[in-house]
Amino acid sequence: MKQPKPLNELIRENRKKLGLTQDQLASRLDIKRSLVGAYEEGRAEPRLELLQKMATLCGLSLEEFLGHEKDKLKRGGEVLVVTMDSSERENIEYVPVKAAAGYLNGFGDPEFVKELPHFRLPMLGSGTYRAFEIKGDSMLPLNSGSIVVGEYVDDLRSVKSGRTYVLVTKKDGIVYKRVFNYVKDTGHLFLVSDNRQYAPYQLPAEEVNEIWSAKAYISVQFPDPDQKPDMAVEELASTVLELQKELRELKASKVKPGIVIRK
Repeated sequence: MKQPKPLNELIRENRKKLGLTQDQLASRLDIKRSLVGAYEEGRAEPRLELLQKMATLCGLSLEEFLGHEKDKLKRGGEVLVVTMDSSERENIEYVPVKAAAGYLNGFGDPEFVKELPHFRLPMLGSGTYRAFEIKGDSMLPLNSGSIVVGEYVDDLRSVKSGRTYVLVTKKDGIVYKRVFNYVKDTGHLFLVSDNRQYAPYQLPAEEVNEIWSAKAYISVQFPDPDQKPDMAVEELASTVLELQKELRELKASKVKPGIVIRK
């Protein structure tokens, strides 16, 4: 596999491809010219947010900007945008329902993401996290309006069957579901609601822009004791059998695996 060039060389080459001087690039990035010089000489390295701005300016994904070969099972949009607090620790950006439609188009836009509300949860370990307000009753006992905090998953191979995830999808918007991973065999994920009134369904991997593994939730409503907290074991087993049947039908119909987008 071809090794990418040093970061300072990539910054210089991409600046020249744009036909910009160091002064002009600094102006576009809203930084000092001396910083551009330091980056191109290898005396300093830009933070992730600035690298993302450079990639966007060049019309490239961050992966392409850095000269890496694409891995078709990698997640993420054109860029994975994060924000930092004053101590350079990653924030948890919060996506309320009213911002969900905008997030579908703006998840890779640094300007959009930095305008989202953000906070920190000290009990969470290292990682990149995002919070999403869920809507509807498909995942009872979590009520509509609950906030699910997810950890970023950059590779579909690490999705664990039976666990819950927030998925940012092309057609279905932002959904919170229990996921069964059949990407290796069929190119599809199977999404299951804990509320059995909602039927499970297949989602081609290529429809997923981002996927976040649920780690915590925040709610001002306590669960109703009359609502089942989880699917019963026999119900979960029945659901898995249904999914396996669909999997066999997929194989029989020779459906070609989906191609996962980006990163």
